[in-house]
Formats: sequence, C-alpha cells, structure tokens
Amino acid sequence: MTKFRTLIILIFATIIIGCNSDKSKNNLESENINHTEKKTDTLTKHLKPFKADLPTIGLLMYNGVLQSEIIATSDVFAKPTEDGKQLFNVVSIAETENPITTEEGMHFVPDYTFENCPKLTALFIPSAYDMYAQVHNDKIVDFIKKKNQETEFTVSNCAGAQLIGKSGIADGHKIVTWIGGGEQLQKEYPNLKVQNDSLVTFVEDGKFSSSNGNLASYIAALNLLEKMTSSQHRKFVESYLYLDRLQKWKE
Repeated sequence: MTKFRTLIILIFATIIIGCNSDKSKNNLESENINHTEKKTDTLTKHLKPFKADLPTIGLLMYNGVLQSEIIATSDVFAKPTEDGKQLFNVVSIAETENPITTEEGMHFVPDYTFENCPKLTALFIPSAYDMYAQVHNDKIVDFIKKKNQETEFTVSNCAGAQLIGKSGIADGHKIVTWIGGGEQLQKEYPNLKVQNDSLVTFVEDGKFSSSNGNLASYIAALNLLEKMTSSQHRKFVESYLYLDRLQKWKE
C-alpha cells in the first residue's frame, strides 16, 4: 500500500511539473510574440503609405550623392499638416534596387527604380562632388528627360545642374549651381542662362528651380512647398524644423 501511495504521489508530481512547464513555455512564447509585435510596430509605424491621390515628390539618388540634398527635400515634404494629415508621397529613386552609398558613407535603399517609378509631380536632382559618372550615365540622363515630360516641377541642387544641362530640358532657362561652378557650367552648356552663384542662392524660372545645394537645398524645397500648399504651411514646416533657431544661432 505504501508503494502504491508513493507511486500515486510521483504521478501527481510529474503532472504538476509538466503543467507548470507548459505554462512557462506558453508564457515565454506569448512574451516572444508580444516582443515581435512591438518590434514590428517600431519598424513600421513611421512608414508613410503611398496614396495615389496625393502629389508625388521624387528624389533622385545615385552613388556619391550628397545626402544633405536628399534629406533636405524629404525633411520638408514629409512633414504633415498641423492636424497630422499627409500631404505628399515622398519617394526615392535610383537606377537599381541596390542600396546606394552617399558621399558621407551612409547607405540608402531606394523606394523605386527607373523602371517602376510612379508618376511624379516634382523631381529633385541632387549633386555629387564629382559628377562625371552621373553626367555620362545615359540611363540617368534619359530618366530625367522622360520624367520631365510629366512633372509640374523639376528642381536641381548644387552640381545637379550639370544633369539638367546634359539633359537639355531647361535650355533657355535661368539656373544656378554650386558656388564657384557657374562659369564651367555655362561653358559646358551654353544654352542655359547660368546665374552668378556668388550672388544668387536660389533661382526659379518657369517649372525649373535650382539652388547652390547643401543646406541651401532647404530653400528650394520650402519655396516649392509653399507653391504647392500655402505660406501658412511653409511657416509651420519651418517652425517644425526649428529653422528660426538656425538663423539666430549666433545671437
């Protein structure tokens, strides 16, 4: 009888331990699921959905691009209204789907390639310190020509003006480039009306606008933002970006 009682106790102990083990396992699995959900939410909650009814701002990218000129435009156009409404699709485009490496060494993954790029309302063309490879890349130049047929606005920053010149889309229009680059730009592309980059930071002529680049890219983006929205929204975005602090930083 004693042996039987001992056997019963051992059986119950085994069942209890097994149940507790199952509970622990279930709790651990539940925690892992919750952790995965939280991790996924962290990764996805900032993604902006592509809305076909919104204007689309395209940011051209390529290896060696100055990342400030990509960031400036996305900084400005990705900001919502004061009540949180999305106003634009902001997408990046490169020749292939492979990550590009900026001049500063960061890796950016394009949203679209030249082949599947959606219709653009505006195309921003940035620069690199050495534009030889880009200017002699027929696929980039042809993409700019093709997209210019559908865009309402085409913007270049810094030496991106060289791609504008190479494409021929702005012949007869005013343009400005990086400080010190105007004379060479005019020589290479005589059909452009190159402005004095020592005096001119930003210029607009019809659908085309351009800037000296780098942080001056914010000027080009903000100018177009106001044109596409309102002066009130521009002021809101400027305050969102603390641009007033940048202007007064020496005080």
